[in-house]
Amino acid sequence: MRTDLVTTVPTSTAVVSASAAAAVAAVRNLGILAHVDAGKTTVTERVLFLTGETHKRGEVHDGTTVTDFDPQERDRGITIFAAAVSCRWNGHLLNLIDTPGHVDFADEVERSLRVLDGAVAVFDAVAGVEPQSESVWRQADRHGVPRIAFVNKMDRPGADLDAAVASIRDRLHPVPLAVQLPIGREGGFVGVVDLVDLRALTWPDGTEPGSGYQVVDVPEELADEATRRRRDLAEAVAELHPAALEEYCATGTLTAGTLTGALRQLTAGGQAVVVLCGSAYRNRGVEPLLDAVTAYLPSPLDVPPVRGEFDGSPQERVADAQQPFAALVFKVSASTTGRLSSLRIYSGTLRKGDTVLDARTGRTERIGRILRVQADRHAETDTAVAGDIVAVVGAKGARVGTTLCAPHAPLVLEPAVSADPVVTVAVEARRTVDTDRLAVALARITEEDPSLVAGSDPESGQRTLSGMGELHLEVAVDKLRRAGLEVTVGRPKVAYRETLATAVTGLVLRHVKQDGGSGQFAHVVVDVAPLGEPGTDGFEFRSTVTGGRVPQEFVQAVEAGCRDALAEGPLGHPVTGVRVTLTDGATHVKDSSDLAFRTAGRLALREALRRGGSLLLEPVVELTATVPPDGVGGVLGDLSARRGRVHGSEPRGGSAVLTATVPLAELFGYAGTLRGRTQGRGTFGTRPAGYAPAPRTQQ
Repeated sequence: MRTDLVTTVPTSTAVVSASAAAAVAAVRNLGILAHVDAGKTTVTERVLFLTGETHKRGEVHDGTTVTDFDPQERDRGITIFAAAVSCRWNGHLLNLIDTPGHVDFADEVERSLRVLDGAVAVFDAVAGVEPQSESVWRQADRHGVPRIAFVNKMDRPGADLDAAVASIRDRLHPVPLAVQLPIGREGGFVGVVDLVDLRALTWPDGTEPGSGYQVVDVPEELADEATRRRRDLAEAVAELHPAALEEYCATGTLTAGTLTGALRQLTAGGQAVVVLCGSAYRNRGVEPLLDAVTAYLPSPLDVPPVRGEFDGSPQERVADAQQPFAALVFKVSASTTGRLSSLRIYSGTLRKGDTVLDARTGRTERIGRILRVQADRHAETDTAVAGDIVAVVGAKGARVGTTLCAPHAPLVLEPAVSADPVVTVAVEARRTVDTDRLAVALARITEEDPSLVAGSDPESGQRTLSGMGELHLEVAVDKLRRAGLEVTVGRPKVAYRETLATAVTGLVLRHVKQDGGSGQFAHVVVDVAPLGEPGTDGFEFRSTVTGGRVPQEFVQAVEAGCRDALAEGPLGHPVTGVRVTLTDGATHVKDSSDLAFRTAGRLALREALRRGGSLLLEPVVELTATVPPDGVGGVLGDLSARRGRVHGSEPRGGSAVLTATVPLAELFGYAGTLRGRTQGRGTFGTRPAGYAPAPRTQQ
């Protein structure tokens, strides 16, 4: 047991601070990231079992897992909602979030990554990097979250650690540093060689699950390869780490202590990724993974202070229990305990009964209860400090992305940004008496999941629900039905966009309005052009006006008007991928105003879209299908019929892996078609690939 974590009677403020700092240093806030079916939930279950949090191993196929507690998750056998659990390992507190692996629930991953300090990326030893594992990796890149990699399922036929490491290097572009060498192949996988300490760890068949590994000498047949790989690992680390390079040049090798310290710093800085391997299902390799989490991933003290602002003034908060309280709400859910707001505490201390400020609304909230979360189970506590991930009851107005802070030290933290929905369905109550209940239920599920958007069709007046994909909406509708609502659902529709077809230069828009009293006058000249290739997302505005012909405040009003016009183009869809340049203009001494120039900007962009033509864009996805060799022809023909563009095919583990770009609208119901064409043996995954021009028949 670590002596610096032993509770003692404080004799001074310095002792209290040192003790609090030691406690925070022992915390690891991490997520488990991967493609669907790579084994994230099984890894989480084995972690909980080995750390003593559970006394029976949960299995995904049996529906007995702790983190996949929702009935839909157990029915479907996949993770849908991010679930937080806590456990202890060798004197460290691990706050762990098991995240979804399906692309439709990427927003759950985004919100989780916003509050995490590190992550374990799980890869299939046969498939290597899959589409969604690449997507979640990029999400972690955006948030600057350090990662270690765990190559799972080493006992499967075709498992190959070196191939998996190569796919990590080639597709994700980090520097992967394998610190283990597998002992045995496929079904004969029994352990690993720890290259840092040059020792073998084995889990012999027949040993009781959870009894731990055996430390033995490196097998003779692997001794030379282990020595070579240890040398290669030291060389790779020395190339990246100046202090390690000095030792390597002086001695020709690196000690285990130097290697561990260098790997920790390289991981924290994102310069390299430590790679381990194992088979979570067979309880092999999980203990070294836990050791790697505590050794290489950062504590809340190791990450930069969280940044926020208030009244335009930037502020920082460090992970210190003595600082003013600041926390970010990353999940809101309803449970038998009441309305729970899950939050990450970045600084300060939160006590039961405290009054905190909701920085979003400016209202104060009283915290009724503080709960340590174990998926769907909760343990009440009186206090939570910097570095903790907990749930609270009482923050009635809190929403996902809300900052809760000390009333005397207000702060607004940047929330995670939800992606725009791409699929919409009409949702109507079967019975008129349920109409109001449906409105309440839709409001509740969209509050819990901000990537769902409830609205209404302007033409039909029907209620609509928009989300990130067909499965996302299917899960949401099933949630409504499980709440006792009988609803009918329309056919899914994708979210189209439009962009400018050809550039328009020198467009003159003169807005003049006189109706008694002060009038409106604005004269603008703009160039409007596509931002890039069709499908390029975004909007740019710039001004080249000189001589003060259009004052700066009116330039900003023109930009605001152009942004207003992006809401709906000539084809009735949001506009993207355009660049507007204000080249000239004129003002009136009395009648020019922000409103006049904002109106002129809006009308100018609309006119440019009319003159240059509006091009319809549809969402497309990158599809990766794994099919048996005898089913390749049929799958390729079907993808072609769905307007898919096939990029390649490669053999992998006795199957063929096809990659293609396919319009999202063509993939509704594809899972059933693929099963039919491959006798149930084909699988596929997708990840968003932006927008592309739609066929003229749809325009």
